[in-house]
Amino acid sequence: MIRSILTDGPRLDEILSLETSVWQAMALGDRHSDEKVLCDSFLGVYPSGFAGKADHCGQLQDGPVVAEYRLSSARLRCIGNAAALLSYRATFRSSGSADWKTMLISSLWEKEDGKWLNTFSQDTPETGRGMHE
Repeated sequence: MIRSILTDGPRLDEILSLETSVWQAMALGDRHSDEKVLCDSFLGVYPSGFAGKADHCGQLQDGPVVAEYRLSSARLRCIGNAAALLSYRATFRSSGSADWKTMLISSLWEKEDGKWLNTFSQDTPETGRGMHE
């Protein structure tokens, strides 16, 4: 995994560990763990549309939604002392599917009352084409 810290602030490992806990919750179908790390005003921007915290956590109502996942190419941009933008590549297989998908994800984490919470996430399907192609 490529790791680069683009600015000073929280360490990449700390924020990546928090992000991994979201993926682990989706792999285990653990709604409670998902709820603990998403802020109440969470906004997800996905190829399927917008989603709030209730939508994100609600997808786990019937169990796991991810069978396997791999996170790589993580980068962290710190925004002051209380916010960090994590961008990375996620390769995953949904529960009940044999097909692997790859998304480029940017996830905003903000520190509230001494606790990091995920406030925003945007998933972009990777097309394999670079900016200059």
